[in-house]
Amino acid sequence: MPQNELDIELRNGVLQLSEKTMVMGVINVTPDSFSDGNLFYSKDKAIAHGLQMVEDGVDIIDIGGESTRPFSNPVPIEEELDRVIPVVKALTARCQVPISIDTCKSEVARQALDAGAALINDISALLFDPAMGPLVASYGVPLVLMHMKGTPKTMQVSPDYDALIPEITKFLIEAMDRAMAYGIERRKIIIDPGLGFGKQVEHNLAILNKLSHFKILGRPILLGASRKAFIGKVLGLDVNQREEGTSATVAIGVYNGANIVRVHNVLNARRTVDMVEAIKRAGQL
Repeated sequence: MPQNELDIELRNGVLQLSEKTMVMGVINVTPDSFSDGNLFYSKDKAIAHGLQMVEDGVDIIDIGGESTRPFSNPVPIEEELDRVIPVVKALTARCQVPISIDTCKSEVARQALDAGAALINDISALLFDPAMGPLVASYGVPLVLMHMKGTPKTMQVSPDYDALIPEITKFLIEAMDRAMAYGIERRKIIIDPGLGFGKQVEHNLAILNKLSHFKILGRPILLGASRKAFIGKVLGLDVNQREEGTSATVAIGVYNGANIVRVHNVLNARRTVDMVEAIKRAGQL
């Protein structure tokens, strides 16, 4: 069992989150994701992209088969399974990097785990599928719990808060309690403040500014800012021109305590993370 509370035991290994910030690479096996929709919709392209991520220094690969961009609709379960399971199987057979499955559906999670996935990334924080909590508990795998206001279909309709950081904190505490009530171990939980999920531009910027606040929850923090709309709005750039803005969010995220950064461009993120961590280590001299 890991000695540091931030380190998370996998079925085959340990995420050493107390030692470094890990880079989670995104593979959207979808035709309509906001950033890379249709780029990796082909299974062969998705697999090749995952193997390239390994070469670029990825620590975790997060595979999703359902777009969660604002105003998106759910995907039928059989279609989601057909998109992701072959990719999970191929990558777990060809690399040692832990595979995360990005899904809100317990059956997709189950089949992905049986195919070799090592952790679950549930943007609904166990709210969409009542069978997800018991499933995760039975497999004993790590779980990402994310804050979202509403659903992907509704989250950007009217994302208002009376007290942003306290409200997100309360939601995450309740999500952790919900997970533990299902039998999921606290030490297997990762929290995500949910950048872009039911937030206005100023909300996302405030979360990045105050990210270290979430350390009070005592769990690893996942940060997913990559190429999101708030970066485009701040810089006046479309989705294909947001790499520098993404690197800025990765840098400030790592400096403020992110344990995992979820990104599309692994090589850029790996270099950014390594540079920030070198600066942080120098501050300890």
